[in-house]
Amino acid sequence: MDTTPEPPQPQPQPSARPPEAGPEPERPEPSAPSEPSEPSAPSAPSESSEGAEQQPPDRPEHPPRPDYDPPPAHAPRAPWGDGVRFAFGTLTVLPVRGTRWDREAAHAGMLCAPLAGLAVGLCAAAVGGVLLFLGGGPLLAAVATAAIPAVLTRGLHLDGLADTADGLGSGKPAEDALRIMKRSDIGPFGVITLLFVLLGQVAALAELYGEDWAHGAVGAAVAGVAARCALTLAARVGVPAARPEGLGAAVAGAVPWRSAGVVAAVTVVGCGVVAVPFGPYAVVLNAFAALAALAAAELLLHHCHRRLGGVTGDVFGALAEAAATTALVVLTFG
Repeated sequence: MDTTPEPPQPQPQPSARPPEAGPEPERPEPSAPSEPSEPSAPSAPSESSEGAEQQPPDRPEHPPRPDYDPPPAHAPRAPWGDGVRFAFGTLTVLPVRGTRWDREAAHAGMLCAPLAGLAVGLCAAAVGGVLLFLGGGPLLAAVATAAIPAVLTRGLHLDGLADTADGLGSGKPAEDALRIMKRSDIGPFGVITLLFVLLGQVAALAELYGEDWAHGAVGAAVAGVAARCALTLAARVGVPAARPEGLGAAVAGAVPWRSAGVVAAVTVVGCGVVAVPFGPYAVVLNAFAALAALAAAELLLHHCHRRLGGVTGDVFGALAEAAATTALVVLTFG
């Protein structure tokens, strides 16, 4: 009996207020299509209070993503044999056949770069020793010792030094400077830089050979190792490539920070150990020469990164020559 009078009660209300009776029946109508919208959009319950109870079973299937993208991991390292072949195949003209030229090989190859520098330095020291044995003076031996690295690298490092000097010396924006560096000719800044760098190397080697062949040979080896170690540091993670092609893009960011630091520490210690026969002062001087060479290369790398936006093959060559020259000059202070 109670149910019979209830239906007539809502009827007099719309009759008493006709303007509001019209929208009132329309309000439940949009709520009705909202019900089929819920199954069509399963993500809607996750935002509602009822869907909060359904989130725990969904979380293991769809874990929340961070608001930022994590930095990409460095390339994995290839076997050491492939790394040695990569280092000698890209940094020297010695007859070493490289089997891999991918990022993994670049990772291992740049870690082995100081070995290629040691081979180049020993070859240069051997030629200088032969000239001294045949009666040539220290100056002639120094010229030959400075020329051998250029021969064993096809002059790529010296060419990179000249191109980098032209690009940086132009004072133009990065795109224009990179375009200048890519040209085949050499400008006035490149010529002047090559002249003084080679004169500095020859003068330092002549003074070292003036003491004896051993000092000159150790100086050539230290310069070669420090120069290639500077390339290992320049290929570390965080140093981008200025161009999407070339050697710089192939090896840029291929070496993790920790590995690069270990190679640098081993290089500095090794350069000091080879001078043990000359006394404790020579040990400290050789280690300091290697450290100063890496520091000079880092300063040039920072400047190139700021001016050019990254590294290129020419920048790598400039870093090697800057490190080698710095090491030789510091060794003459003893």
